[in-house]
Amino acid sequence: MLGFFGNISAPQGVDQYGSEIEGLMGFANNILKLLIIGGGIFAFINVIIAGYGFLGAGGDPKKVEQAWAKIWQSLIGLLFIGGSLVLAAIFGWLLFKDPTAILNPKIYGPSN
Repeated sequence: MLGFFGNISAPQGVDQYGSEIEGLMGFANNILKLLIIGGGIFAFINVIIAGYGFLGAGGDPKKVEQAWAKIWQSLIGLLFIGGSLVLAAIFGWLLFKDPTAILNPKIYGPSN
């Protein structure tokens, strides 16, 4: 079967991840960073939209209340994102004496 496909070289950028195990952890780390950044961008956009809703409420108490609720929910979401990073650093320090141990895990195999 290998003769049918021939040698396949890895695309550019894949070699930065090293071995298969390191590559999986690097990929998971990149996904985690993407989710955190995406959550921050989503919260920022929500605050902007809520601000426009607040400005366009025209004194309607129900619309003002909805805008404030959206702003508070976005801020609470940002607190959860930041708090999860802080808790991961605290648990990493307590368990492994390294604050980045949970956020940037290293798996050691037989060759390491």
